[in-house]
Amino acid sequence: MKFRSAKYGAIDIGSNAIRLLIATVNILGDEQPLFKKTSLVRVPIRLGQDVFTKGKIGKRNLKRMIDSMQSYKLLMNVHGVESYRAYATSAMREADNGHEIAAEILEKTGINIEIIEGTHEAAIIAMTDLHAFIDKNKVYLYVDVGGGSTEFTLFAYGKEVASKSFKIGTVRLLNDMVGRELWEEAEDWIKDITTFYDGIDLIGSGGNINNIFKASGKRYGKPLSYFYLSSYYQELQTYSYEERIYKLGQNQDRADVIIPACRIYLNAMKWSKAKNIYVPKIGLSDGIIKSIYNAEMGE
Repeated sequence: MKFRSAKYGAIDIGSNAIRLLIATVNILGDEQPLFKKTSLVRVPIRLGQDVFTKGKIGKRNLKRMIDSMQSYKLLMNVHGVESYRAYATSAMREADNGHEIAAEILEKTGINIEIIEGTHEAAIIAMTDLHAFIDKNKVYLYVDVGGGSTEFTLFAYGKEVASKSFKIGTVRLLNDMVGRELWEEAEDWIKDITTFYDGIDLIGSGGNINNIFKASGKRYGKPLSYFYLSSYYQELQTYSYEERIYKLGQNQDRADVIIPACRIYLNAMKWSKAKNIYVPKIGLSDGIIKSIYNAEMGE
């Protein structure tokens, strides 16, 4: 039986961090391909702090981006990556010098960065194992929280019903850049699309909800309740930023954004009347890997 193994790379340039995922895809005959995460590297370059407050990426973060891309290129070479894609989301999308930065990084590192819209981001994430996780007899609101934006997608009985991206992100919230009007717009949209459905569950993705799920000690596949998430949110606020780093063992770039992330998930649960949130640990990087594979296979 014919066997093939290939390695692909996915670079996700977000508002809070830049990630490199290297995945191995194993194919045996006519069997379904198996995707295995080989390496995951995360660098906390908070581009959103520059962009959302000053409108552009500063020189210091440009240098850090160039260093990161050079490192990522070397890592992909060492791993023998056959193909890769690098996608930038909210921060570079809104930066006045976003395309200029992408051109400079291409010239100095050879890494070609594609700046994508929120709808494209949601479509890529939909290529992950999300559909395998969804019960076709149930209704879910998928919530992907990033530093610059949050993508909401409603799945009803196995089909996508609606999807929308809002500029409500953790880094924006830290900088008090999300007004009441935007919160109300998101609330109205969620209530409107979920009004005809009962028993909705949330599916959460993003580094913050993954961190919360890990801290819960729950077994993979089991949900977190609204009560648990609300209690954890309250508990987090009893610690200072420094205590969340020292006592809870959180990374410096996680200890501040985790609180506004909780707020977004809790609001989404409240507005959709969801009692549980599932955390399948999928994201843009996983979708990028799948999109590369599909393109290679001509699908």
